[in-house]
Amino acid sequence: MTGMDGNGRQRDLAERFEEHRGHLRAVAYRMLGSLSETDDALQEAWLKLSRADADEIRNLAAWLTTVVGRVCLDMLRSRTARREEPMDTYVPDPVVGSLDRIDPEQELLHADSVGLALLVVLETLEPAERLAFVLHDMFAVPFDDIAPIVDRSSAATRQLASRARRRVRGAAPVPDPDLAQQRKVVDAFLAASRGGDFEALLMVLDPEVVLRADAGALVGRGAATSKLVRGAASVAEQAFMFRQFAAYARPALVNGSVGVVTVVNGRPMSVTGLTIADGKIVGMDILADPERLAGLNLAVFVS
Repeated sequence: MTGMDGNGRQRDLAERFEEHRGHLRAVAYRMLGSLSETDDALQEAWLKLSRADADEIRNLAAWLTTVVGRVCLDMLRSRTARREEPMDTYVPDPVVGSLDRIDPEQELLHADSVGLALLVVLETLEPAERLAFVLHDMFAVPFDDIAPIVDRSSAATRQLASRARRRVRGAAPVPDPDLAQQRKVVDAFLAASRGGDFEALLMVLDPEVVLRADAGALVGRGAATSKLVRGAASVAEQAFMFRQFAAYARPALVNGSVGVVTVVNGRPMSVTGLTIADGKIVGMDILADPERLAGLNLAVFVS
């Protein structure tokens, strides 16, 4: 970049940053489970890059990944210190799109098919465990590069990831990969809900199904508060109770799997991430917090 003026250097640096934005966004989203915080983390990473001596950075992708990891770790620690909501009813921000078309940004975020169920489990990890697991297991960052971020030795960092891996394994069911098969199950669930057919609901629910409903800080109407429900009969009762809203539910792509968006009179009511394994719904993660729903890009479903 010899002979380039300051503005030219900044433009060149901005272009190089944009080349890595998709990857960095995927890292931050898996670290934070929050779309707004993901954007904040990327903004902070750009500010750090703009103040750095870029000529001294030999591997920009690795440098930026490390910076984003460190920023996210700080954000996670701050969040943990102030968190009040119980983790069993917290649902991370979903990435929602139409089943008919997927835009490039959604495609990048869906690249590893990170479901809401997995993000819920990641929320239960200690910040350093989550960092080690996400960077190493999801993005193949060497432990030697992760260790300085968490201020531990490589061996200790390896233990962090191993501990996280044990907690994640089995806690987040692996969904059926075929979207067409998922769609059949979702359509059957919606049909049973709309028809008030309790037995048909039980047929599509796994006996050990878990439902999380996160209505946020706002108290919902009646039974629509945040809750954790386990078991097919109890979950079917919830679906039966809210069957009047089933007519407004539309299948959607939610974190790489077929889920549901419910919009009533142009107002988003909920986004439901579904985990479908062996042809049954094993997990339902419902975000019904009006404030957080307002921050999602649901225009295609509202119009």
